[in-house]
Amino acid sequence: MPSSAVSIKSGSIVTIERHILEQQSYHPEATGVLTSLLYDLALAGKMIASQMSKAGLAQILGKTGDINIQGEQVMKLDKLADETITNLNDHTGRLAVMASEEHENIIPIPEKYPVGKYVLLFDPLDGSSNIDNNTGVGTIFAIYQRVSPENAPGTEEDCLQTGRKLVAAGYIVYSASTMFVYSTGEGVHGFTLDPSIGEFLLSHENIRIPANPTYYSVNQGYFTRWSTGVQKYTQHLQELTSETSAISMRYVGSMAVDFHRTLLAGGIFYYPADISKPEGKLRLAYEAIPLAFIAEQAGGYASNGYRNILDIKPENLHQRTPLYIGSRDLVTMVESYIKKYD
Repeated sequence: MPSSAVSIKSGSIVTIERHILEQQSYHPEATGVLTSLLYDLALAGKMIASQMSKAGLAQILGKTGDINIQGEQVMKLDKLADETITNLNDHTGRLAVMASEEHENIIPIPEKYPVGKYVLLFDPLDGSSNIDNNTGVGTIFAIYQRVSPENAPGTEEDCLQTGRKLVAAGYIVYSASTMFVYSTGEGVHGFTLDPSIGEFLLSHENIRIPANPTYYSVNQGYFTRWSTGVQKYTQHLQELTSETSAISMRYVGSMAVDFHRTLLAGGIFYYPADISKPEGKLRLAYEAIPLAFIAEQAGGYASNGYRNILDIKPENLHQRTPLYIGSRDLVTMVESYIKKYD
């Protein structure tokens, strides 16, 4: 089925819980633990969306005054989202360990609770610098199976796995509507939150990145800081825009939102390395890997400019990377420009 809202319009309403359970049925060995974990993340998304919708009235806009491990100002909603996801998952017995972009070290499961076989990494509120401007933001998550011994506390090594080891990944976008998009390796599926009933309903089944790209998404304000290859690639996209109107630029500054548009409309989102950030800016474990998994499941591709993001093993929790993600042809094209000119 193509990406559309057919499931709702036809009268066949599919909730996210039903869909996850149906996906589980394809795996006879499944125990239901991953299903419950995904549904808990959907619940976290509902709770965060509820707070987002009344942020201006609830005095939770603005900064906390703290600086996170990334050296960035912590927004009040950053902290709320981080605590919501952590508190919903630290006691269920499903997880061995968690890691959040907002924390310097891993988040262990409290000793009074049992540990499980899964590992959860998350960016609680991507693009949070846009919050005070009422711009869309998102939550990004990645789920692995632990590699450390069972029935023991999870370790940092559990969190430092390649994207090839993912069992599920996804994101939640909070904007004009709230959407939950996920994959367990069986395609990419999107759900829109119906606030009247408080439930995510299947609206985009088996999402595929369109063959004809519509947008490229990049902060061109940094153009002079980029390598020659990236500059020439961007100039090529600009020429396509001016000569044929085949592709145009859109950029929000929230990766989850920019990637979501790329996923549905086709194109490329990229955040290159530059002279001030030679290692790149985006976080490999929390942002690049989970969205690369989604892109590949939708027929796309993600690269650091030289190799597939899913083949890169993080060396530390907060490792950064350049990222080029979206339509396969556009991503392989930028790799060729970097190879030729850099």
